[in-house]
Formats: sequence, C-alpha cells, structure tokens
Amino acid sequence: MIYLQLFLSFLQIGMFSFGGGYAAMPLIQGQVVTLHGWLTMSEFTDLITISQMTPGPIAVNSATFVGMKIAGIPGAMVATAGCILPSCILVTILARLYLKYRNLDLLQGVLKSLRPAVVAMIASAGILILKDAFWGSGESILLTGTEWSMVLIFVICVLLLRKTKMNPIWVMVLAGVMKVGISMTIQGTCF
Repeated sequence: MIYLQLFLSFLQIGMFSFGGGYAAMPLIQGQVVTLHGWLTMSEFTDLITISQMTPGPIAVNSATFVGMKIAGIPGAMVATAGCILPSCILVTILARLYLKYRNLDLLQGVLKSLRPAVVAMIASAGILILKDAFWGSGESILLTGTEWSMVLIFVICVLLLRKTKMNPIWVMVLAGVMKVGISMTIQGTCF
C-alpha cells in the first residue's frame, strides 16, 4: 500500500509541477509534509537543500529521497517512476504537437499566460523556506523570535551572489561553514 501511495503522490507532483523544480516545491510540501506527514517541515527544508546540492531535478531528487526514507530502495524507485512518468508522456505528446502547431497564435498565448503562475509558485516556495529558516516552523512571525544568525548568513550570501558574482556552489559551502561556526560558537566550543 505504501508503494501505491508513494507512486500516486509523486505522480500528482509530476503531473502538476509546471515550471521546474522550484515551482514543484509547494506541491511536494503539500504531499510529503501536509497530506501524508512523511517529513516534518524542518526535514522538508533539509530535503530541498540536499536536492539542490545533488545533480538532477529537485522533484526527482525529492522523490528518490522520500521514497528511500519511507520504503527503502523499492520505495525510491516507485516514487521516482511516479515523478518522471507524467513528464515522459507529456513531453512526447507536446513535442509532436508543438512541431505541428508552433506558429499558431493561440499556442503562444497559452505559453505566455502560464509564466505568471510559475513565478508565483516559485516565490511561494522561496517565502516558505525563508520563513522556516528565519522563524522556524511555527505559525507566527515575530521580531523577537527571529534567528538573526540565519538572516545574517542570508544577507551575506545574497551580497556574494549579486555583488561579487561568486559561484553558487561556493556560496552554499560558505553558508554551511558559517552556520556550523555560529552553532559551535553558541554551544561554547571553538574550532
């Protein structure tokens, strides 16, 4: 039964995650955290981080991770298959249709109208991750409950990415080192 749940959950994610991995994050969260409770919000944030650091699409990496955690290697295979099956079918059909009707104005209008929805889904996912990083998984956002160390790391990373054009991989490594350093300092141990 768990294999069927994994397959169907990630089949839905695969079917409705237009716009790539970032747009899929709210869908993944809805299935994995909210609906089934397979991960906590904190684990989901870790999942997104791990999915970003490993090669491949976020949705596929997430499916593999969740499937592995819930039902081992068979679960990882079933969840991953569910995630990629809609894309394989849809891309095959759309490629044929696009080649046949690519000059049609109606098709161009539909593609343009999907862009704002994709941007909104990406922004929603980013805001949820920032909220969890800065204020935890609680419902309220209070200035007194802000994790200022995380805000500082975020600001430093944004500045490094925007001003110095530093490689994002090195920025992620540096952010991890800063977080470990801050955690060790808070606990009273130094390097």
